[in-house]
Amino acid sequence: MEKQKIKKTALVTGGNKGIGFETCRQLSQLNLTVILTARDVIKGEAATKQLTDNGLDIIHYQLDVSNKNNIEQVFDKIEQQFGHLDILINNAAILYDTDQSAINADMEQVSKALVTNLFGPWLMCQTFVPLMVKNGYGRIVNVSSGAGSLHYMEGGTPAYGISKVALNALTKKIAAELRGTGILINSVDPGWVATDMGGHGGRPVKEGAKGIVWAATLPDSGPSGGFFYDGKPEPW
Repeated sequence: MEKQKIKKTALVTGGNKGIGFETCRQLSQLNLTVILTARDVIKGEAATKQLTDNGLDIIHYQLDVSNKNNIEQVFDKIEQQFGHLDILINNAAILYDTDQSAINADMEQVSKALVTNLFGPWLMCQTFVPLMVKNGYGRIVNVSSGAGSLHYMEGGTPAYGISKVALNALTKKIAAELRGTGILINSVDPGWVATDMGGHGGRPVKEGAKGIVWAATLPDSGPSGGFFYDGKPEPW
């Protein structure tokens, strides 16, 4: 009798809407078990139901990436229920602060952005990488932005942009530390996408999520420590 293949599991932060929601859909369509996480329980459950009603294998955990205890609770659930986490999508982000400049930025707002957009993914990696190392496999995608590219850097959106630059630095640091472990980590710029944060006029969210899914399903020979847009390198 052939041994049943164990389905891979993927966790997506900020999965209740926009790019996170579409990433959950696309990953599940690849026959993965997807853990949709959201800070707001009601919104997370509603988003999960929308996907499960279409026959997709999605489960919901409440998760606030700024809360270390909450992250550890989710880790315990995953370890007990699955024993492995194969894919981590650090998507949750806040504060696209178009009303600020670096000169006049409210530092409390900057701090809030860093807590969610940088420290959240950092804590998620610290928590889940040991489990990936134990199982010899992992794919981590830090959802970044063109606003995080020093090459294209201009003024405006200081809290958001600087948090994404720092996220890209985190990607490179962790990639260097994980060489040879079977874990690949990359930053992905989904582009200007028509979401609540991005506003109208961007490209369809389906297109923005494709690059994230590409990085989440890389072969063992795939890149690590890179910054990509639609599967192609983007300048740092």
